[in-house]
Amino acid sequence: MTAYASLGLQKLVRLTFSPLTISTKAQTFSLMVITLAVGLALALAPLSLGALLVSGLSFFILALIYPVLYLYLLILIIPISSLLAIEVGGIRIGLMEVVLALGLFTWLLKLLAEPARSGQNLRIVAGPLAGPFLLLLSGVSLSWLTALSIGASVVETIKWVEMLALYLSVINLLKPHQIKWVVMMILTAGLIQAGLGLYQFIFKVGPDGFLLFDGRFLRAYGTFAQPNPYGGYLGLVLPLTLSLTIWLLTQNLPPLRYNRQSKLSRLLNLILVGLPLAIMVAALLASQSRGALLGFAVAGVVTLMVWSRKFALAVAGLALVGVMVGLISSFNLTFTPPVNAGDTDSPYNAIVQRVADAIEAINVTDVAHTEVTDANFATLERLAHWQAAQAMWRDHLWLGVGIGNYAVVYPAYTVGRWLDPLGHAHNYLLNIGAEAGLVGITVYLIFWILTFGLLWTVVQNNRDFYQAVAAGAVGIVTHLHVHNLVDNLYVQGMYLHVAVILGLASVIYLSNHQDPISRKV
Repeated sequence: MTAYASLGLQKLVRLTFSPLTISTKAQTFSLMVITLAVGLALALAPLSLGALLVSGLSFFILALIYPVLYLYLLILIIPISSLLAIEVGGIRIGLMEVVLALGLFTWLLKLLAEPARSGQNLRIVAGPLAGPFLLLLSGVSLSWLTALSIGASVVETIKWVEMLALYLSVINLLKPHQIKWVVMMILTAGLIQAGLGLYQFIFKVGPDGFLLFDGRFLRAYGTFAQPNPYGGYLGLVLPLTLSLTIWLLTQNLPPLRYNRQSKLSRLLNLILVGLPLAIMVAALLASQSRGALLGFAVAGVVTLMVWSRKFALAVAGLALVGVMVGLISSFNLTFTPPVNAGDTDSPYNAIVQRVADAIEAINVTDVAHTEVTDANFATLERLAHWQAAQAMWRDHLWLGVGIGNYAVVYPAYTVGRWLDPLGHAHNYLLNIGAEAGLVGITVYLIFWILTFGLLWTVVQNNRDFYQAVAAGAVGIVTHLHVHNLVDNLYVQGMYLHVAVILGLASVIYLSNHQDPISRKV
């Protein structure tokens, strides 16, 4: 055990228990008993379990020296969190929660040990988003007053508490030069999921209900069990990948041969830089998630606009022309794909038809009595939940029905045949409005407005790699909110992924200020 861990444990024990006097002989005897017990356990355990115990213990000891290792591990575990969890009393607890708890505990030991060694007061860097986080938590917690199920409110509120705790640990543990390792872990996790999704897509590994194009392929879902959250996760990684790709391509990359700038070496450099982006985009397309595709389309444009003023002006000009044409002519857009004989199941036609079906279904006003088909089922189901959320919000304007209580209250607001609450309203703005009322959605919007302001400040005040990370963070937050218009991405650990991204941006922000916001205890 490291010196700071030992000091931290001593201080933690003194704060928790009355001082105990233990003789040196008793300490030595206890250490011998523990060592013998560990040795016997490893000797009697199967080889695979023994290897797992040794590697886990080695990681734990190493993480006491370098607590940031828990952050790296957590990033890799987030996408597979649903596979490594069990339900206890209605709350899912898994390896992700264990790693998060261990990481926070180790950070606490470090916080307690440093003052003990230096003789100074306990110092915690709060960061620029600690205040907005607390404001958000205060606002949504008021909805507990109207909650039918306090347990459901606790579960949902804990997500935001975990985000705040992880955010604080990131900005206190992570140094600016370590950001590259965090980014590498994020891209590695994204590439693993993309590779798995493409494998499922090509070799049709998964439920028959996910089959596409007359059974020739299958919708990718990775380790998320469903294509939509899988696409959502990729959408929370892709903008960072895109931003880093742009940054690398705009640098003077060294050729593979140092004696001359050959065209082949430049082409190979371009392939190596763009390959991760291409793989992730292909996996996103394989998911066939309309929400994820829409989210990344907007996030990709926003990321490009952050990088290039000319591109931003071009997009703004095209948007203005589109609005003017729409106002003047009041034309109707039709998205019916050109279907040729023998080509009814082409990927192009399938994608465009899914968009056309969604647009047509959104115009439905009477969800309860509309005929349900395979083409409009998913969209009508979302519309039914939107209407239920609107009704909840209308009846509980100020504080909602209680944070996390949408599914609990849903049976009283069912629309037509749509009896399954699905866990959320498939539109997070409507969902938080229904659950936390006008107060909750107001603090939620304030939180994200301040977050966008922080991210934009970081983009403007940095260059090169740090600017690329900040621009990618802008794209990630954009995707989050666009996708959340038709879904809820605060599930399956993705909220912790967002907290890590906000932590990275805040570390860069604090590195630009000589006197970071801190609090002495």
